Amino acid sequence: MRLLVLGGTEFAGRAVVEAALGRGWDVTVFHRGRHAAPPGVRSLHGDRTAPDGLAALAADGAEWDVVVDTWSAAPRAVRDAARLLRDRAGRYVYVSSCSVYAWAPPAGYAEDAPVVEGSADAEQTSYAEDKRGGELAALEAFGADRALLVRAGLILGPYENVGRLPWWLTRMARGGPVLAPGPRDLPLEYVDVRDLAEWTLGAARAELSGPYNLMSPQGHATMGELLEACARVTGGGADLRWTEPEVILAAGIEPWTQLPVWVPPGSDLHDALHAADVSRAVATGLRCRPVTETVADTWTWLQQLDGTAPQRPDRPSKGLDPEVEARVLAAGGAGGGA
Repeated sequence: MRLLVLGGTEFAGRAVVEAALGRGWDVTVFHRGRHAAPPGVRSLHGDRTAPDGLAALAADGAEWDVVVDTWSAAPRAVRDAARLLRDRAGRYVYVSSCSVYAWAPPAGYAEDAPVVEGSADAEQTSYAEDKRGGELAALEAFGADRALLVRAGLILGPYENVGRLPWWLTRMARGGPVLAPGPRDLPLEYVDVRDLAEWTLGAARAELSGPYNLMSPQGHATMGELLEACARVTGGGADLRWTEPEVILAAGIEPWTQLPVWVPPGSDLHDALHAADVSRAVATGLRCRPVTETVADTWTWLQQLDGTAPQRPDRPSKGLDPEVEARVLAAGGAGGGA
């Protein structure tokens, strides 16, 4: 199989490239050259936001079986690439997001739930509208039968450049009392980036099309299993202090951002982020590795970087200020969240 990845040097795109190389596929990456491409690929350089930014791709005479695009800014960049490639590639895979669903999606929402408005011709606006615009751009150029829309949820694993799991690992490595947001058995939905990559390549090879919610079945891991795995693998002597959601919210701590991954049960956020129907992806081959493996491999990768993970400049920083954490723990609110 001949694969073109638009990007391919960071997080999801890199995982797709490495999975394809592992399958023996012929891989080309088109990227800006800011990060080194994985060894074993052919590189084309260009900036999709610049005038004539696709010139190297246009001048290249190659054809591909599959294109994978992870773009998350102005949809017109997806539009321009997809139009250029529609007669040179068999299938266009756009890595979208469950954020495209109209707020607030109810627990158990499937791929037919209402979505936000979007335009393939738009400049950058909001994340949800940008991802929906990217979907529409792929559909416009390749048609519904040749466009695969991967609506990912929370993505974790090696190469993460958003700062969620790396923050928790770094915090656990620091040790001491840790504010652990309860309840401990809170069910999570997420996908290891490598499992996303493997499913995406398998789905493309099987010529699947249309939208798929891509994350683990709810409860594949719990908040307790995730944080306990982080504490074990770092060996930092972290003491998890499970804390009720009401205490955390009363302290003004923001779910999802200041305490990454976590959102309070029974909230719109939890239904949207951790309660999607993923049966369609599971029925078509999605396999999710244990949370302990995701955590351990991410920690190994972080240590190779001296513990400092990359951070996308277009994403807000994550994590809780140590002084805020200490103040909430000192107030005696911890201990009832298990």
